[in-house]
Amino acid sequence: MSSYISVKYRNDQGEENYISLVKGAIKCPSCHALMQPDVLYSYRSNCGTFVFSRCTNQNCEKTFISQYKSLNQRLSNGYMLYAFSSIERDAGVEHKSFSKIISEISPSFVRIYNQAYTAQQLSLSDICGVGYRKAIEFLIKDYIMSKLSDDAAKEKIKKKLLMQCIEQDIDDAKIKAVASRATWLGNDETHYVRKWEEKDVNALCTLIDLTIHWIESEIESERLLNEMPEPRK
Repeated sequence: MSSYISVKYRNDQGEENYISLVKGAIKCPSCHALMQPDVLYSYRSNCGTFVFSRCTNQNCEKTFISQYKSLNQRLSNGYMLYAFSSIERDAGVEHKSFSKIISEISPSFVRIYNQAYTAQQLSLSDICGVGYRKAIEFLIKDYIMSKLSDDAAKEKIKKKLLMQCIEQDIDDAKIKAVASRATWLGNDETHYVRKWEEKDVNALCTLIDLTIHWIESEIESERLLNEMPEPRK
């Protein structure tokens, strides 16, 4: 079994590559359990190498930022090797609550969104944008699959490109419009060249909020109409 893992990182110039991290148990800053973290992403700048991780304790699963230091060693895979140095303390980080509708449709969206939200509050703008892009994909695909009963159809949705899902599998015009634009900005967060240079991660979050609003409105409207199909005499 390998004693290190490889993780994607982004630098100040927006370039992406990989580094390798020495595996090892560390203490979660939230629940204080000793665990091997689930590494999500990394960011390198002049200030150091920062790794965005999730606690693997099932009773916690909160995200945190840790700093790693270079061991000045290049592995056979060509990646530089880094070792854990310290936890970046994130006092005051908030988590966003979502409605019962959204939480039941896509608990994965709620989890991923709050990981991105944590990164944003820690001014890790290059990481949070990528996280929000992943969150919107889970929300849209889980929303579509919540309307399907056939397992084979659900599997097709999982494998489809996000924009194809939005264009082909969403009927509501408002959801389709705002989800498309959220995806456009989300894609900008993962690419070297931005197509929407005048828009930032705050605009992306606004479009995600609007997507949530119209999904909730559609589902709640459908529920009430089903409960009240005809006027009472």
